[in-house]
Amino acid sequence: MRNEREMSSRYMASLVALGCLGLFLWGCSRTDAPAKSKPSGSAGKTESAADAGKALESFQSLEGNLDIAGGTAHIPVMEEAAKRVMKANAKIRITVAGGGSGMGVQKVGEGLVQIGNTGRALSDEEVKKHGLKSFAFAVDGVAVVVHPDNPVREMTTQQIKDVFAGKTTNWTDLGGKDAKITLYSRDEGSGTRAVFWKKLLAKGDVAQNANVVPSNGAMKTAIAGDANGIGYLSIGHVDKSVVGVKVDGVEPTQENAKDGTYKVTRKLYMNTKGDPTGLTKAFIDYVMGPGAAEIVRSKGYIPLAK
Repeated sequence: MRNEREMSSRYMASLVALGCLGLFLWGCSRTDAPAKSKPSGSAGKTESAADAGKALESFQSLEGNLDIAGGTAHIPVMEEAAKRVMKANAKIRITVAGGGSGMGVQKVGEGLVQIGNTGRALSDEEVKKHGLKSFAFAVDGVAVVVHPDNPVREMTTQQIKDVFAGKTTNWTDLGGKDAKITLYSRDEGSGTRAVFWKKLLAKGDVAQNANVVPSNGAMKTAIAGDANGIGYLSIGHVDKSVVGVKVDGVEPTQENAKDGTYKVTRKLYMNTKGDPTGLTKAFIDYVMGPGAAEIVRSKGYIPLAK
Protein backbone atom coordinates (compact mmCIF):
# COMPACT_ATOMS: atom_id res chain seq x y z
CA MET A 1 0.00 0.00 0.00
CA ARG A 2 1.29 3.41 -0.90
CA ASN A 3 1.84 5.59 2.10
CA GLU A 4 3.29 8.88 3.25
CA ARG A 5 6.52 8.40 1.34
CA GLU A 6 4.64 8.70 -1.91
CA MET A 7 3.56 12.19 -0.91
CA SER A 8 7.10 13.54 -1.35
CA SER A 9 7.06 12.77 -5.09
CA ARG A 10 8.52 15.91 -6.63
CA TYR A 11 8.88 19.60 -6.00
CA MET A 12 7.75 22.21 -8.47
CA ALA A 13 10.80 24.35 -9.09
CA SER A 14 8.82 27.47 -9.81
CA LEU A 15 7.01 27.21 -6.47
CA VAL A 16 10.01 26.47 -4.31
CA ALA A 17 11.29 29.97 -4.97
CA LEU A 18 7.94 31.37 -3.94
CA GLY A 19 7.14 29.31 -0.89
CA CYS A 20 10.13 27.51 0.56
CA LEU A 21 11.92 28.42 3.74
CA GLY A 22 11.41 32.14 3.32
CA LEU A 23 13.24 33.88 6.14
CA PHE A 24 11.48 36.89 7.49
CA LEU A 25 13.43 39.35 9.58
CA TRP A 26 11.59 42.34 10.88
CA GLY A 27 13.76 45.09 12.26
CA CYS A 28 13.21 48.39 14.02
CA SER A 29 15.61 51.30 13.78
CA ARG A 30 14.37 53.17 16.84
CA THR A 31 12.93 52.59 20.28
CA ASP A 32 9.16 53.08 20.30
CA ALA A 33 6.44 52.88 22.90
CA PRO A 34 4.71 49.52 23.16
CA ALA A 35 2.68 48.71 20.05
CA LYS A 36 -1.06 49.11 20.45
CA SER A 37 -3.59 47.31 18.28
CA LYS A 38 -6.79 49.04 17.28
CA PRO A 39 -9.78 47.82 19.26
CA SER A 40 -12.54 46.10 17.36
CA GLY A 41 -16.06 47.39 17.31
CA SER A 42 -17.23 44.01 18.60
CA ALA A 43 -16.85 43.87 22.37
CA GLY A 44 -15.37 40.70 23.81
CA LYS A 45 -13.78 39.52 20.57
CA THR A 46 -10.54 41.49 20.69
CA GLU A 47 -8.52 42.95 23.49
CA SER A 48 -8.34 46.72 23.97
CA ALA A 49 -5.38 48.79 22.89
CA ALA A 50 -4.44 49.17 26.55
CA ASP A 51 -4.41 45.39 27.03
CA ALA A 52 -2.29 44.94 23.91
CA GLY A 53 0.25 47.44 25.17
CA LYS A 54 0.29 45.91 28.65
CA ALA A 55 1.01 42.48 27.17
CA LEU A 56 4.25 43.86 25.72
CA GLU A 57 5.52 45.29 29.00
CA SER A 58 7.27 42.03 29.89
CA PHE A 59 9.72 42.64 27.02
CA GLN A 60 10.94 46.01 28.28
CA SER A 61 13.71 44.54 30.46
CA LEU A 62 14.81 41.96 27.87
CA GLU A 63 17.23 41.97 24.96
CA GLY A 64 18.82 39.51 22.57
CA ASN A 65 17.94 37.32 19.60
CA LEU A 66 15.13 34.82 19.13
CA ASP A 67 15.04 32.44 16.16
CA ILE A 68 11.82 30.67 15.11
CA ALA A 69 11.30 28.11 12.34
CA GLY A 70 8.91 25.36 11.24
CA GLY A 71 5.24 25.19 10.33
CA THR A 72 4.27 27.62 7.58
CA ALA A 73 0.71 28.08 8.87
CA HIS A 74 2.25 29.84 11.89
CA ILE A 75 4.19 32.43 9.91
CA PRO A 76 1.57 35.23 9.73
CA VAL A 77 1.04 35.13 13.51
CA MET A 78 4.76 34.82 14.30
CA GLU A 79 5.67 37.69 11.97
CA GLU A 80 3.12 40.08 13.41
CA ALA A 81 3.93 39.16 17.01
CA ALA A 82 7.65 39.59 16.30
CA LYS A 83 7.05 42.95 14.65
CA ARG A 84 5.15 44.26 17.68
CA VAL A 85 7.71 42.96 20.17
CA MET A 86 10.59 44.57 18.30
CA LYS A 87 8.68 47.80 17.96
CA ALA A 88 8.25 47.79 21.73
CA ASN A 89 11.96 47.07 22.32
CA ALA A 90 14.61 47.72 19.66
CA LYS A 91 17.14 45.64 21.62
CA ILE A 92 15.28 42.48 20.61
CA ARG A 93 15.68 40.86 17.19
CA ILE A 94 13.43 38.00 16.08
CA THR A 95 13.70 35.92 12.91
CA VAL A 96 10.82 33.82 11.58
CA ALA A 97 11.37 31.07 9.00
CA GLY A 98 9.20 28.33 7.51
CA GLY A 99 10.28 24.88 6.38
CA GLY A 100 7.36 22.81 7.68
CA SER A 101 6.63 21.04 10.95
CA GLY A 102 9.33 18.43 10.44
CA MET A 103 11.92 21.16 9.99
CA GLY A 104 10.65 22.88 13.12
CA VAL A 105 11.16 19.73 15.18
CA GLN A 106 14.60 19.13 13.70
CA LYS A 107 15.89 22.66 14.20
CA VAL A 108 14.65 23.14 17.74
CA GLY A 109 15.80 19.63 18.65
CA GLU A 110 19.31 20.41 17.42
CA GLY A 111 19.37 23.75 19.19
CA LEU A 112 19.47 25.76 15.96
CA VAL A 113 16.37 27.76 16.92
CA GLN A 114 14.70 28.52 20.22
CA ILE A 115 11.16 27.82 18.94
CA GLY A 116 10.20 25.11 16.45
CA ASN A 117 6.64 25.41 15.18
CA THR A 118 4.44 22.43 14.29
CA GLY A 119 0.94 22.14 12.90
CA ARG A 120 0.49 18.82 14.69
CA ALA A 121 1.12 17.35 18.09
CA LEU A 122 4.61 15.99 18.69
CA SER A 123 5.11 12.25 18.61
CA ASP A 124 6.26 10.44 21.75
CA GLU A 125 9.52 9.68 19.95
CA GLU A 126 10.15 13.36 19.16
CA VAL A 127 9.48 14.38 22.74
CA LYS A 128 11.78 11.69 24.12
CA LYS A 129 14.57 12.15 21.58
CA HIS A 130 14.85 15.92 21.86
CA GLY A 131 13.33 16.66 25.26
CA LEU A 132 10.75 18.95 23.67
CA LYS A 133 7.97 20.91 25.34
CA SER A 134 4.82 21.95 23.45
CA PHE A 135 2.68 25.07 23.74
CA ALA A 136 -0.57 25.24 21.74
CA PHE A 137 -1.87 28.72 20.93
CA ALA A 138 -4.52 28.31 18.21
CA VAL A 139 -6.96 26.01 16.42
CA ASP A 140 -6.86 25.82 12.64
CA GLY A 141 -8.74 23.91 9.97
CA VAL A 142 -7.38 22.41 6.75
CA ALA A 143 -9.43 23.16 3.63
CA VAL A 144 -9.58 21.47 0.23
CA VAL A 145 -9.09 24.26 -2.31
CA VAL A 146 -9.66 24.79 -6.03
CA HIS A 147 -9.28 27.64 -8.52
CA PRO A 148 -12.00 30.34 -8.41
CA ASP A 149 -12.98 29.51 -12.03
CA ASN A 150 -13.67 25.89 -11.12
CA PRO A 151 -17.46 25.36 -10.79
CA VAL A 152 -17.01 22.49 -8.32
CA ARG A 153 -17.83 23.90 -4.90
CA GLU A 154 -18.72 20.78 -2.92
CA MET A 155 -17.34 17.24 -2.63
CA THR A 156 -17.99 14.25 -0.43
CA THR A 157 -15.26 12.71 1.67
CA GLN A 158 -15.22 9.69 -0.64
CA GLN A 159 -14.88 11.86 -3.73
CA ILE A 160 -11.89 13.63 -2.18
CA LYS A 161 -10.30 10.29 -1.31
CA ASP A 162 -10.80 9.05 -4.87
CA VAL A 163 -9.33 12.22 -6.35
CA PHE A 164 -6.18 12.15 -4.23
CA ALA A 165 -5.76 8.41 -4.74
CA GLY A 166 -5.79 8.99 -8.51
CA LYS A 167 -9.01 7.03 -9.06
CA THR A 168 -10.95 10.09 -10.25
CA THR A 169 -8.95 11.98 -12.85
CA ASN A 170 -11.40 14.27 -14.69
CA TRP A 171 -13.47 17.14 -13.33
CA THR A 172 -16.54 15.95 -15.28
CA ASP A 173 -16.89 13.11 -12.78
CA LEU A 174 -17.42 15.76 -10.09
CA GLY A 175 -19.81 17.98 -12.02
CA GLY A 176 -17.09 20.18 -13.49
CA LYS A 177 -15.75 20.82 -16.96
CA ASP A 178 -14.05 18.22 -19.15
CA ALA A 179 -10.48 18.67 -17.93
CA LYS A 180 -7.83 16.54 -16.29
CA ILE A 181 -7.47 17.05 -12.55
CA THR A 182 -4.08 18.33 -11.40
CA LEU A 183 -3.18 17.17 -7.90
CA TYR A 184 -1.12 19.18 -5.43
CA SER A 185 0.05 17.86 -2.07
CA ARG A 186 2.56 18.67 0.66
CA ASP A 187 5.79 16.95 1.67
CA GLU A 188 5.80 14.32 4.40
CA GLY A 189 7.26 16.73 6.98
CA SER A 190 4.23 19.02 6.74
CA GLY A 191 1.84 19.27 9.68
CA THR A 192 -0.91 20.42 7.30
CA ARG A 193 -0.39 17.27 5.24
CA ALA A 194 -0.40 15.08 8.35
CA VAL A 195 -3.81 16.37 9.44
CA PHE A 196 -5.29 16.19 5.93
CA TRP A 197 -3.96 12.67 5.35
CA LYS A 198 -5.16 11.39 8.71
CA LYS A 199 -8.50 13.15 9.19
CA LEU A 200 -9.82 13.48 5.63
CA LEU A 201 -8.06 10.78 3.64
CA ALA A 202 -8.18 8.35 6.59
CA LYS A 203 -4.52 7.52 5.86
CA GLY A 204 -5.46 6.43 2.35
CA ASP A 205 -3.40 6.41 -0.81
CA VAL A 206 -2.09 9.52 -2.53
CA ALA A 207 -1.32 9.35 -6.25
CA GLN A 208 2.35 9.26 -7.18
CA ASN A 209 1.84 11.97 -9.79
CA ALA A 210 0.78 14.56 -7.19
CA ASN A 211 2.84 17.74 -7.37
CA VAL A 212 4.47 18.31 -3.99
CA VAL A 213 4.81 21.90 -2.78
CA PRO A 214 6.75 23.05 0.30
CA SER A 215 4.40 25.42 2.13
CA ASN A 216 0.89 26.77 2.54
CA GLY A 217 1.93 29.85 0.58
CA ALA A 218 3.27 27.75 -2.28
CA MET A 219 0.08 25.66 -2.29
CA LYS A 220 -2.06 28.77 -2.58
CA THR A 221 0.12 30.07 -5.41
CA ALA A 222 -0.13 26.75 -7.22
CA ILE A 223 -3.92 26.49 -7.05
CA ALA A 224 -4.43 30.18 -7.85
CA GLY A 225 -2.42 29.64 -11.04
CA ASP A 226 -3.99 26.34 -12.15
CA ALA A 227 -7.66 26.31 -13.20
CA ASN A 228 -7.67 22.50 -13.01
CA GLY A 229 -5.75 22.15 -9.75
CA ILE A 230 -6.88 20.83 -6.39
CA GLY A 231 -4.95 20.87 -3.14
CA TYR A 232 -5.30 21.71 0.53
CA LEU A 233 -4.05 24.36 2.91
CA SER A 234 -4.63 26.00 6.25
CA ILE A 235 -7.99 27.78 6.43
CA GLY A 236 -6.08 30.77 7.75
CA HIS A 237 -4.42 31.08 4.32
CA VAL A 238 -7.61 30.90 2.24
CA ASP A 239 -8.40 34.15 0.45
CA LYS A 240 -10.03 35.29 -2.80
CA SER A 241 -7.28 33.70 -4.90
CA VAL A 242 -8.59 30.19 -4.08
CA VAL A 243 -11.92 28.63 -3.08
CA GLY A 244 -12.48 26.35 -0.12
CA VAL A 245 -14.61 23.36 -1.13
CA LYS A 246 -17.49 22.23 1.08
CA VAL A 247 -16.87 18.75 2.49
CA ASP A 248 -20.03 16.68 2.94
CA GLY A 249 -22.00 19.92 2.82
CA VAL A 250 -19.93 21.73 5.46
CA GLU A 251 -18.10 24.91 4.51
CA PRO A 252 -14.43 25.05 5.62
CA THR A 253 -14.54 28.13 7.87
CA GLN A 254 -12.93 28.79 11.21
CA GLU A 255 -16.38 29.26 12.73
CA ASN A 256 -17.33 25.73 11.67
CA ALA A 257 -13.97 24.45 12.86
CA LYS A 258 -14.48 26.09 16.23
CA ASP A 259 -17.91 24.57 16.87
CA GLY A 260 -16.84 21.13 15.62
CA THR A 261 -19.03 21.10 12.50
CA TYR A 262 -15.96 21.03 10.28
CA LYS A 263 -13.85 18.05 11.32
CA VAL A 264 -10.51 18.56 9.57
CA THR A 265 -8.87 20.60 12.32
CA ARG A 266 -5.65 20.75 14.30
CA LYS A 267 -3.88 22.86 16.90
CA LEU A 268 -0.89 25.04 16.15
CA TYR A 269 2.05 24.53 18.50
CA MET A 270 5.24 26.28 19.50
CA ASN A 271 7.88 23.81 20.74
CA THR A 272 11.03 24.32 22.77
CA LYS A 273 13.95 22.16 23.85
CA GLY A 274 13.31 21.87 27.55
CA ASP A 275 11.45 24.52 29.52
CA PRO A 276 11.62 27.97 27.89
CA THR A 277 13.30 30.83 29.72
CA GLY A 278 14.00 34.52 29.24
CA LEU A 279 13.04 36.01 25.88
CA THR A 280 11.77 32.67 24.57
CA LYS A 281 9.37 32.26 27.48
CA ALA A 282 8.21 35.86 27.22
CA PHE A 283 7.42 35.45 23.51
CA ILE A 284 5.54 32.17 24.06
CA ASP A 285 3.55 33.68 26.93
CA TYR A 286 2.70 36.66 24.74
CA VAL A 287 1.49 34.59 21.76
CA MET A 288 -0.51 32.27 24.03
CA GLY A 289 -2.05 35.07 26.06
CA PRO A 290 -5.01 37.41 25.59
CA GLY A 291 -2.68 40.23 24.54
CA ALA A 292 -2.00 38.50 21.20
CA ALA A 293 -5.44 36.94 20.70
CA GLU A 294 -6.32 39.72 18.26
CA ILE A 295 -3.27 38.82 16.16
CA VAL A 296 -4.20 35.14 16.07
CA ARG A 297 -7.80 35.93 15.16
CA SER A 298 -6.88 38.50 12.50
CA LYS A 299 -4.73 35.91 10.72
CA GLY A 300 -7.67 33.52 10.37
CA TYR A 301 -7.13 31.26 13.38
CA ILE A 302 -9.00 30.58 16.61
CA PRO A 303 -6.99 31.73 19.66
CA LEU A 304 -6.90 29.36 22.62
CA ALA A 305 -6.38 32.25 25.04
CA LYS A 306 -9.40 32.78 27.29
